[in-house]
Amino acid sequence: MLEIWGRRTSSNVQALMWCVGELGLDYIRHDAGHIYGGTDTKEFLELNPNGTVPVLRDSDGPALWETGAILRYLAGRYASSPFWPDDPVGRAHVDKWAEWAKLNVAMQFTAPIFWRVVRTPQNQQDPVVIAAALEQLNSKLAIAEQILEDNSWICGAEFTLADIQLGHVLYRYFEIDIDRPDWRRLRRYLDDLMTRRAFREHVAISYDELRSSLP
Repeated sequence: MLEIWGRRTSSNVQALMWCVGELGLDYIRHDAGHIYGGTDTKEFLELNPNGTVPVLRDSDGPALWETGAILRYLAGRYASSPFWPDDPVGRAHVDKWAEWAKLNVAMQFTAPIFWRVVRTPQNQQDPVVIAAALEQLNSKLAIAEQILEDNSWICGAEFTLADIQLGHVLYRYFEIDIDRPDWRRLRRYLDDLMTRRAFREHVAISYDELRSSLP
């Protein structure tokens, strides 16, 4: 049984929970972070000295933190090819794109854009800064748009761990009030993600609790 700490509106927790759902694993999840608090307690800091979510413990194993490491652990222990290839070359190909998506898409969207648009009061938002962050993010999404011209998924014909790292922020990217290019293939990709039960259950959910309550 997996034990997971982290609120369901955290994008990093959503990536983890989506992976858990795809693999059909049993779990218990505890809300932690943001309005739920608890990440600064002695007990939590013993699990993760950084005070961040998600944290995962598998049965009586050690507490694991950092989303990418957790995803690779779950894939390595519970998944098989093509989601997490058995051969080192195939696995490195998936891991390469997973790391690319984490660094160039997820991290360039969540704090630089989502926080500034959704979690910042409107009268404190800086349109110039947001536009610059969007330009940087979109230059990376253009790479994914091109890859998806010839592929159903980011690593080829099959759904893999890399799609979780790329796809878990696309629901919010297409939902929030920002200017976007006409991403025809990324739109199709999101539509395909929406057909996956685990994506709908753990990612395509309300984030209203994160919205700034100030005008």
